[in-house]
Amino acid sequence: MSVTITGIDSMAILQQALDVIDNFTPMTPQERAELLARTSKAAKNGESELYKVSPHFDSTELHPEWLA
Repeated sequence: MSVTITGIDSMAILQQALDVIDNFTPMTPQERAELLARTSKAAKNGESELYKVSPHFDSTELHPEWLA
């Protein structure tokens, strides 16, 4: 499952978000596999998403009690 949170600062942007919902077609398993194959190298180390792998953005690693 994936979620996108979009800001809505105008009726045009709201309509754009609603159009995406109305016209959404899930990828086939083959399409997903092809996309993952094309992006696996770039996603491997998390270098593009430091907020997911760096304590600079999330200090939960330093405070495991927060997870209790």
